[in-house]
Amino acid sequence: MNFSQNIILENERAQLRPLTTADYEALLPVAADPALWAYTLTRADDTIGLAAYIAQALDGREQGQRYPFLIIDKQTGLAAGSTSFYNISAEEARVSIGYTWLGTEFQRTGLNRACKYLLLRYAFEELGCERVELETDARNTKSREAMRRLGATEEGTLRSHRYTQGGIRRDTVIFSVIRADWNELRARVFRQTDDDRI
Repeated sequence: MNFSQNIILENERAQLRPLTTADYEALLPVAADPALWAYTLTRADDTIGLAAYIAQALDGREQGQRYPFLIIDKQTGLAAGSTSFYNISAEEARVSIGYTWLGTEFQRTGLNRACKYLLLRYAFEELGCERVELETDARNTKSREAMRRLGATEEGTLRSHRYTQGGIRRDTVIFSVIRADWNELRARVFRQTDDDRI
């Protein structure tokens, strides 16, 4: 993956473009709901937390470890949240999608599905991935259900997998989509968001 490239992914519902420090002001009101951060590794629901979140995301891109995107809701033209590629392994043809959050008003609107379609399509058709992984805190039933609705396969739970907020060890649930799944999911799950704009 070329981390210096400005990757823009777009369909009729969503646009994903590289996250920048200039996005701070637009994201501040969207990130302000504490409920968004209940199961994340860190919080970004205040001015300091959001600034740190963006700085960490951009540092990850600089280090070649994470490619963060701003999510734009094309129905409103508003910044709606963020998502990233990470755990990128060209040798293993594998990538993870995560660090995803959407403002409350944008949830259950189809925006997340449109974003996941763009990311999965790019992973399989541009990066040549054989496997895409998604993970979430085992307690986050909302996120787990969203991954199931996208057609990802729940593979199992990594017990006491990593530290989360407050120094608590969390269990992590791993989902995946593999290349053999992609055409069927594209036709069944993502047919309403399937177009050819990259």
